Amino acid sequence: MPSRSSTLVAWLRAAGEPSRLRLLALCRQGDLSVQDLAEGLGQSEPRISRHLKILCEAGLVGRLRQGQWVHYRLATDTAAAGFVQGLLGQLDSDDPQIARDRTRARNRSPAPDGHGKSGESRLGRALEDFIDAAPSDASNVPVTINKGGSPSLTITSRAVLVVGVQHLELLEAAARLGQRLTVIAHTRRAAQAARAFVERRGIACRVLVATSLTTLREDGSLAGERFDSVVADHLAAAESAGLSQDLKAASQMLAPDGRLWMFERYEALEGAGERVVEHPLARIRRLLGELGLRCDRLSPIEADGEHVLAAVAVRSAVTSREAVSAA
Repeated sequence: MPSRSSTLVAWLRAAGEPSRLRLLALCRQGDLSVQDLAEGLGQSEPRISRHLKILCEAGLVGRLRQGQWVHYRLATDTAAAGFVQGLLGQLDSDDPQIARDRTRARNRSPAPDGHGKSGESRLGRALEDFIDAAPSDASNVPVTINKGGSPSLTITSRAVLVVGVQHLELLEAAARLGQRLTVIAHTRRAAQAARAFVERRGIACRVLVATSLTTLREDGSLAGERFDSVVADHLAAAESAGLSQDLKAASQMLAPDGRLWMFERYEALEGAGERVVEHPLARIRRLLGELGLRCDRLSPIEADGEHVLAAVAVRSAVTSREAVSAA
């Protein structure tokens, strides 16, 4: 086991180089990919990778895999983190070079695959495309009658709830659905990744941590809130009260004309071990139907070795009439 002094020397050697010091300063902003860091420093990706290898071997930077991409963050080990924070604390907060690095990394151009979106994986981009392919709902634009009796348009911001952040790309698609975005992450690590992602993309949102939507509603964190869109990203994968319970909680938070987007892994819907095995497609339709929701679109999506079922549902005509009568 290396001595304290030898560890300190290794840290100093790793951090005592201009480019690596700039990389540490950038990683303080949140999780970043090699592409983000290369754009920030204006250097080639192979060169940045070599610097990151040195920083990782010294224990000053950690690697976080998200899909087929790897992101880098400052060390979480107490001793190493204390060293890095103390070192970065000596930097001038208004240093123009650090500021330029940060701006370039944040405004990195789209991925070079021709897709035109800054996705982290092919599957994530495919799920994002599923949302983007939905027609815009012009009927949801609110109309107000003014005192003169003639209709006038009233522009209101639409609220969107994302439950689960298995695929960060869905946050970009959700931000296009509405101006007020709330994200529920199932773990603190997932919440950190979501916050770093939206900060890099310039997306304004609040991020909450809860193992399930059901428990979050019960503790009053979202009491009385209604959302125009709810995006459920792998509810079955969460340590929750169950898929059906969380779907019920999500449907109860939908505005009368809202849409529920649902993404689940095929195998999570197969009901292994049950006496009667229900086909995943039938199970989704049944679960949504029991909640008074009509499945408008249901598609299997396969990429990156994963098979996901994507669905979008709205309230059925019967349920909508009942809601109006109750009002």
